[in-house]
Amino acid sequence: MKARKTDIGVGLYLLSAIIFLIITLPSELLDVLIAINIAIALVIVFNALFAKEVMDMSAFPTILLLTTLFRISLNVSSTKLILGTGDPGKVVRVFGEFVGGNDLIIGTIIFIILLIVQFMVINKGSERVAEVTARFTLDAMPGKQMAIDADLNTGAINDAQAKIRREKLQEESAFFGSMDGAVKYVKGDATAGLIITAVNIVGGIIMGVTKQGLSITDALQEYTIITIGDGLVSQIPSLLISLATGILVTKASKEAEIGDVIFGQLFSTGKVLLVSGVTLAFLGIVTPLPGIVFIPLGGILVILGLRMKESKETDAIEAETQAAEMEADEIRRPENVNSLLQVDPIELEFGYGIIPLADVNQGGDLIDRVVMIRRQIALELGAVVPIIRLRDNIQLNPNQYIIKIKGIQVSEGEVLFDHYMAMNPGFVTEEITGIPTFEPSFHLPAIWITENQRERAETLGYTVVDPPSIIATHLTEIVRNHISELLTRQDVQNLINNIKDNNQTLVDELVPKLLNVGEIQKVLQNLLSEGISIRDLLTIFETLADHASVTRDTDVLTEYARQSLKRAISNKYFPANETTSVVTLDPKIEQDIMASVKQTEQGAYLTLSPEKSEKIIKATGEEVDKLEKLGKAPIIITSPIVRMYFKKLTQDYFRDLIVVSYNEVETNIELQSVGMVSVE
Repeated sequence: MKARKTDIGVGLYLLSAIIFLIITLPSELLDVLIAINIAIALVIVFNALFAKEVMDMSAFPTILLLTTLFRISLNVSSTKLILGTGDPGKVVRVFGEFVGGNDLIIGTIIFIILLIVQFMVINKGSERVAEVTARFTLDAMPGKQMAIDADLNTGAINDAQAKIRREKLQEESAFFGSMDGAVKYVKGDATAGLIITAVNIVGGIIMGVTKQGLSITDALQEYTIITIGDGLVSQIPSLLISLATGILVTKASKEAEIGDVIFGQLFSTGKVLLVSGVTLAFLGIVTPLPGIVFIPLGGILVILGLRMKESKETDAIEAETQAAEMEADEIRRPENVNSLLQVDPIELEFGYGIIPLADVNQGGDLIDRVVMIRRQIALELGAVVPIIRLRDNIQLNPNQYIIKIKGIQVSEGEVLFDHYMAMNPGFVTEEITGIPTFEPSFHLPAIWITENQRERAETLGYTVVDPPSIIATHLTEIVRNHISELLTRQDVQNLINNIKDNNQTLVDELVPKLLNVGEIQKVLQNLLSEGISIRDLLTIFETLADHASVTRDTDVLTEYARQSLKRAISNKYFPANETTSVVTLDPKIEQDIMASVKQTEQGAYLTLSPEKSEKIIKATGEEVDKLEKLGKAPIIITSPIVRMYFKKLTQDYFRDLIVVSYNEVETNIELQSVGMVSVE
């Protein structure tokens, strides 16, 4: 109802302006409308003055158009009364007689000065500032959009905050674009006021001489004064709104009212007030300027400057005391330890020698590379990597960095800031001298070389990598190896919400009727732990919905999900149009494994004897060595029912071993068995 009332009010305001252009108003009603126009102008100028942000007056271009039309309609109505009856009302006459001094020359001069101020100073300046602001705002939009996207990718803001910032950015660009055009209304309004005033003077003289029988001098005196009054009551509100326009387009502060900013910047420095006061007093004493004015004014500024200086010193002492007290209170406060309980999922700490790699001001791009790591993992594995914290640690060696998962160090490395790492891929024609080291991600032998050696090393066949790439690659491998434990229930809920928009029926059937979020999390973690992408959530959820009514064992459900993802698994491990060398598992071992499986409420586990397990592990190691000597990836093919148990048995001994069941291989894949894991 409130919105409807405001809509009706705006509609009546606009309709009345159109009506006033047509009908002739009584002079008493015109007085009321002129007073309302002045009141609206005052409200607008003070709103612009006290607005903390430009967007607090986002409707200003529309307001400008409506008030301009209303003011012109009143100007036309007063013109009808001036030319028709010679009585435009008391307000117009008082402005002409009192403000203009009831003198033709004085009134004309004041009116001309008012027009010059509005035309040459306020309107022209506002028009230029609005034009430049609109241009720079539009030019800056792509950069601001990229900044929002970067903050979103790094996790500094969430999707809702990014949406709000994008909407605000669009509103600002639309506002300043509209202001660039709306300023033309103000300029046109001032021009129209000048033309209407000239017409009223000429028309009034003609009407006074021809209709009222006045002499030219009397007609000039009478009609010019009331015409100037009419011009003043029109131009003063116009001047106020022009001033509001200038305030808005020049407003710089977004965190304080303009009054606070102006006084804070002009009268906050005691030294400035002291120098200004002494200068004024000196002029009053030495020069013929009136000392009675300059000396007291200079004294006031000197006193204010001294007080400001004392106040600043006192404030500084109080601030220092308060800071010390707050620090002491923070130490004594019992709940202060709460901040220490927060554990970041992923941290990258580095010594001071590596800081330039992460400092954007020094040309470092490590932060951008971290953003790309999160994007790469999301595309590769379908999981959202938590925010990666980067911080320097003076306790580390200058060139050292460590990677922590949930507060615990899992890996470390060293880089030389001004060197490059050169690795021999196996076909280097000539060795190059350098500082021996190991590549931190895969622990391959390498050497550090200087910038001058880089080109020669690449020519000889070395793989040359810069320090930021080394750290980024290492961090990527660590994140990839630990992504399963970084996947939280909240992350899973977010994934469910994303797929729910277009698959409402599937999600409603699966969660929580068949599986809860924790059970789905276990399945996704199982897939991620073996490097299987969960981007195809739709297929995974469809499979879970099909089999969760039969079993809620997350390990078994994982196997079903893997089989439904066999195209992706085959594409990952078995190149098309190539024969892949693999190792099979002896059926006897498969039978022994299945015979040792014990089912419990907490899941299944193996009860193989230590001797039997040791033999299987030893045989597996021998076959893996054969594949690695052939330069092949260690892949073992098993029957579907055995795969997960064999993987659990071997995962602590062979980190890179790939265990795939026959049901996870596409029919068009060509495999070649080069061995069999057997204990006999």
